[in-house]
Amino acid sequence: MESVQGVFGYAVFLALAWTISENRRAVPWRTVAGGVLLQVLLAVVILKLPGAQAMFAAMNDALLALEKATRAGTGMVFGYLGGGPLPFAEPFPGAAFVLAFQALPIVLVMSALSALLFHWRLLPLLVRAMSWLLERTLGVGGAVGISTAANVFVGMVEAPLLVKPYLARVNRGELFIILAAGMAGVAGTVMALYAGIVGPRVPGALGHILAASFISAPAAIVFAVLMVPPVGEPTGRKVALPRLDGSSMDAITRGTAEGLQLLLNIVAMLVVLVALVALANGLLGLLPHEGAAWSLQRILGWIMAPLAWLAGVSWAEAATAGALLGTKTVLNELVAYLELAALPAEALSERSRVIMTYALCGFANLGSLGIMIGGLTTMVPERRAEILELGPRTLVAGTLATLSCGAVVGVLL
Repeated sequence: MESVQGVFGYAVFLALAWTISENRRAVPWRTVAGGVLLQVLLAVVILKLPGAQAMFAAMNDALLALEKATRAGTGMVFGYLGGGPLPFAEPFPGAAFVLAFQALPIVLVMSALSALLFHWRLLPLLVRAMSWLLERTLGVGGAVGISTAANVFVGMVEAPLLVKPYLARVNRGELFIILAAGMAGVAGTVMALYAGIVGPRVPGALGHILAASFISAPAAIVFAVLMVPPVGEPTGRKVALPRLDGSSMDAITRGTAEGLQLLLNIVAMLVVLVALVALANGLLGLLPHEGAAWSLQRILGWIMAPLAWLAGVSWAEAATAGALLGTKTVLNELVAYLELAALPAEALSERSRVIMTYALCGFANLGSLGIMIGGLTTMVPERRAEILELGPRTLVAGTLATLSCGAVVGVLL
């Protein structure tokens, strides 16, 4: 029954995207079918092949090693606030944990590490391999393939930078794929952070988040071509990846500086968004109610519950899962993951927690939409009006893509 639910949900997601398509007659059904098959195949390979659990365990060990290394740096700089030796006894386990000084700084280390791996041509090798797979199976152009594949490892603004010379030439459908792919995934710099947050509730969290990033790439193409079908020949069959740094130290320095900007943005947005939610809940609490007071999470849970059910969550848990989806869309995925980690163990089953780990793994939220529009209109100002027009639709495409990932994984669990 659960498998049927996931298959039905995926079909509904496809139907929704087709219903709001700009040109239903121009939908490239070969690309859609190929994308769905590739998404399922990648999920099966990552989750079901012998050694998959060992791979997840190895990734979890790597995450713990990365957290330990980061804690060494924060402990030296911030003392006990950063995880160093405590000058007092904790009244209860975790009482001394400070999110800003102990968990979030892993973004700095990941950003520097990603820049270094890119300079050493290791990440470009993976990007090129993923791009080749997308180009050969789905028939997309090199510019779209590179940008979509890069979204597995970098952010929604950094990925289009790799194909900046082509952005003015890609057709409308290809531009929408590039935008939607940014909304359907998360940057490699925050994967370890999210995995560290949900790890206590979701075994092998880093492996699941990395898997979500890979299978969201073909999913983004599927829902993008359904909503805005590309017309004409694919752009840029052969695209060269640029070198960004002159040396390893240059890469580390650049990566650290970019990580610092990202870290400060995360801290500031987290403070503001949590404050706004508290303010909204305070105002909603003034409304007449029976039983539990009105809250933003409660309302969003009701609205998004059907989508959570279509992704494979049981109806008894759909309101709770729907609230997480609503938080992710209105605020961001970090706040949603924090709420997922804070849920009581009995609120969601283990299967539902895994499904939600995939369904939440994307930048499709209002804040990210602003960041993406700002970045892309700066890169290609001559297409500003088109980017502004397509921007809100990428929220839908990105959300449907991550929900479809949850549905696929739910069928395989």
